[in-house]
Formats: sequence, C-alpha cells, structure tokens
Amino acid sequence: MPAITEPKLISGNANLPLAQSIARRMSMHRGMSISLVDARVERFNDQEIFVEVFENVRGEDMYVIQPTSNPSNDNLMELLIMTDALRRSSAARITAVIPYFGYARQDRRTKARTPISAKLVANLIQTAGVDRVLTLDLHAAQIQGFFDIPVDNLYASPVFALDIEHQFRGQMDDLMIVSPDVGGVARAREIAKRINAPLSIVDKRREKAGEVAGMTVIGSVEGKKCIIVDDICDTAGTLCKAAEVLMEAGATEVHSYITHGVLSGPAVERITNSVMKSLVITDSIAPTDAVKACKNIRIVPTAPMFAQAVLNIWGGMSVSSLFETETLVPIYESLYPRS
Repeated sequence: MPAITEPKLISGNANLPLAQSIARRMSMHRGMSISLVDARVERFNDQEIFVEVFENVRGEDMYVIQPTSNPSNDNLMELLIMTDALRRSSAARITAVIPYFGYARQDRRTKARTPISAKLVANLIQTAGVDRVLTLDLHAAQIQGFFDIPVDNLYASPVFALDIEHQFRGQMDDLMIVSPDVGGVARAREIAKRINAPLSIVDKRREKAGEVAGMTVIGSVEGKKCIIVDDICDTAGTLCKAAEVLMEAGATEVHSYITHGVLSGPAVERITNSVMKSLVITDSIAPTDAVKACKNIRIVPTAPMFAQAVLNIWGGMSVSSLFETETLVPIYESLYPRS
C-alpha cells in the first residue's frame, strides 16, 4: 500500500460551499492546492442515490464532508453510499466530517416504545465503513459513546467568544450570557467563562410537549445586553419568546449565538419580526436564500476550524488544541484582527 501523502476531501450535496471553503483553507495552510476529489453524487428517476468517484483513492486518507441536515434522510444516505464507494475503492482511512449531526436530539428514550435514533445512525455510519467522525457541537455529548470508533467533537464556543469580543468591543462590562434552558447551562457557562461575563438562565415550564406554558428569568438582566447561547435553533419559537421575556425583565438588547441554524418552518419570519437585535449562526448547515436575506441573521464561518482539524487528524496532532483561544486567534485573524 502506498504511503499516505496528503489528505483528500470529497463532498456530497448537503453543504458544498462549506466543503469548498475547507479545501481553500487547507490549501492556504499547506501552501499547495487542495481541491475536492472529482466525483458525482446523483439520483436516478426514482430518487435512488448513485455515487461515482473519478479519481484513484487507493491507499488515501479520505475525508467525507457531509452534514446530515434537511433533508436529513437523503443526506445521511449520501454519506453512507459515498463511504461505501470509497471503502470498495480501497481507501486507507475514511473520516466522516459531519458539521451537523442529524438525529442527535433523539439520544435517549423519553417515553415508552420510542427509538434512540442517534444510536441507530451511529451504527449505520460505522457499518458503512467510516473509521473516524469529526463533528461540531453534538446536541448531547453521550452520542460520542454510541460509536466504537474515535469521535472528535469540536465546539463553536471558542469562535463565538472571539466574535463577541470583536462585535462588543468596549461594551464587555454590559454583557450577560443567557442559557435558554437548564440543560444548556454548561454550554452557556463555557462562553461566559471565556469572555468573563455573568450568567443567567431562562427557566421554561411546559404543560405538554412542544408548548411552553411560561418562562422565568433566573438572575438580574436589567440594563444588560443579553446574549442567548444554544446549539440548535429549529422553528425559533422558544428563542423568540425567551428574547421577549428578557426584554420585559429589563434587558437593553438581546442577541443570540446558535451553532446550528436549522431554521425550519416559520423560523426566519419569526426572527425577522422578533425583538432580537441579531442572531449569529455557523455555516454547519447550508443557509437558505431566506436566511441569507434576513437582516438580523449573521453567519460565522467554520471552515478555518474544520480545515485545521482535518490537518491535525491527518498529521497525528491534537484536535483538542482547537478548543484553546491561543490556537484559534491566528486561524481567525482575518475575521477578528487583534489590535
């Protein structure tokens, strides 16, 4: 088997712009051109997925870039079929780069006779032949334990901290980090610690699933610029309601930093009409035209972080070093220059 000389990237249709951005960033880091492997991912008339790789991948270190976002089933099948094509083409190692891990919210049984779909997806990915998974902000950390292969879970919080420091320069003393529920406290606390800001919580009470009966703010937010931190924003109903509650509690402004902008259904309209001054998301999910056109939604790129993570995995270096501000500052220097 020939020696593995360079990492090779291949992408499905889920988020091709992100895959191309990762390739460009890796080219900058390596000082040589790295492009996506020439392949086609198409569908027959009955919507069966067909994959054909046009380059030799025998003995190569392959990275399949494919978030399993909407349509999650189609994108998951693309990932599995691309992996099978690479495995049958004798790739030496296959790493699935999954910026958004679909089905992650089904990580446990909440009631009788329900599935643990995140575990099922993990089994499917392993069975297809993936050797390693690289993802971003898993909804539940225990999903890493659903795999019997290495899983590298990156975090958006260090990048968000850089963005907050850049956007709110000179106003840091006025900030309050807010967790939209008790379950997200650890995530919010991480950003609060990085920017040395206080932490508040919005406590939700539900009478039945999908409906919020009431919200209470734990902690004083009066006179503060509140920043809500969460991992997923789907229909944005709860997020917009939390922003209203914070404004009623005396906050001067409300901003939100959400890793994965699922933004389905009426989400964009709700955000446009909400009291939130801005919503910041990453490009882990390809933004729709409506998201791009929304005046109070801003997108932070993840390509610099993913590119460095791929290079670190390929070179046998630490991935957890990307959790450190000192490592990310030079990677994101063009976006957040240090004065």
